[in-house]
Amino acid sequence: MTSTEKSTQPNQAHNALGDETLAVRAGFERSSLMEHAEPIFATSSFVFNSAAEAAARFSGDEEGLLYARFTNPTVQVFEKRLAAMEQGEACIAAASGMAAINLLFMGTMRAGDHIVCTRTMFGSSVNQIKNFLPRYGIEASWANSFDPAEWASLITDKTRYLYLETPTNPLTEVADIEAMAAVAKSAGVKLVVDNCFCTSALLKPLTLGADVVIHSATKYLDGQGRCVGGAVVGSAELIEELTSYMRSIGPCMSPFNAWVFLKGLETLSLRMQQHSRNAMVLAKWLESHLAVQKVHYPGLESHPQYDLAAKQMQAAGGILSFDLKGGKEAAWRTIDNTKLCSVTGNLGDSRTTITHNASTTHARISAQDRAASGVTPGLIRLSVGLETVEDIQRDLEQAMSAI
Repeated sequence: MTSTEKSTQPNQAHNALGDETLAVRAGFERSSLMEHAEPIFATSSFVFNSAAEAAARFSGDEEGLLYARFTNPTVQVFEKRLAAMEQGEACIAAASGMAAINLLFMGTMRAGDHIVCTRTMFGSSVNQIKNFLPRYGIEASWANSFDPAEWASLITDKTRYLYLETPTNPLTEVADIEAMAAVAKSAGVKLVVDNCFCTSALLKPLTLGADVVIHSATKYLDGQGRCVGGAVVGSAELIEELTSYMRSIGPCMSPFNAWVFLKGLETLSLRMQQHSRNAMVLAKWLESHLAVQKVHYPGLESHPQYDLAAKQMQAAGGILSFDLKGGKEAAWRTIDNTKLCSVTGNLGDSRTTITHNASTTHARISAQDRAASGVTPGLIRLSVGLETVEDIQRDLEQAMSAI
């Protein structure tokens, strides 16, 4: 920077600043134009002053921007900010959450490597690990619970990662990250945590011993259902390795999407607290409803990991699911009769969304895997939005009255 430029990057160490400050300030340095908001660098390439400078940049002898597939200033601000919020060393952004998962696996693993994971997670994640990675000689073992002893028993000398979601999609099961990190560390493997449901506003897995955090930025990081994106947060060494893969393969995030996600991060903490408050009201109400067989929500005392969730998370989040007594017919009828809730497979939106997971998000996995995941025909997932919570409740009440 020149002497006339003023950086908005705080001088203090990131861990000395509050989450809300990091969400607004981290990662951004103003140019000589002194812009207040982060600009969108809508350019595919960057110009060099000479052939020698271009050669030095491409060889790595000189730092600087080369090509927007792996060096775009807007994307880099998003990466720096998210890394700071997760208290990680570095971050790499990807075109989607699934691309971020694939970036980690394909960018670091080799034929013969092994993963330990659980079926109780997003259907596309199960599908990628079970049906696509084996094509490249990467195998997985599947745990039936979050019992650390069971995971330890599945680790082999080929295991690279323990991979989990917490809370899980859609049953909101909660894993003890500290316990799982201890298992990983003792075996010399890395713990990967998909932090989509909580985000850094409610949970920071790296501070509990995890090695890598995965995000679908499409969800709460955006918060309004506008763009698709993903990210991997971890050590500088890991992100450098993934950047090499990104440079050659190219599942990159667009500058516009990165800018949208930056704006989403600014309000993340406020939104996550309100999502959590609304979800708690609905979870308690649903738990007493005669048509409901079971409610899955970490904020309820009936949740199997209630104490762990209260200890590990800042709030219980905006996702809940519930089983209706009438099975698929009752679930579909309820969904079809909603008037306010949006029927869509997405989540993390400011608007409440309602989903029948067995026939949508988990439809491409086998019936056996769905059963192992606890995704029953009568299960409905609710991503609780920011509407007046009484309005959401009234909509669900009139929809369920039809069953």
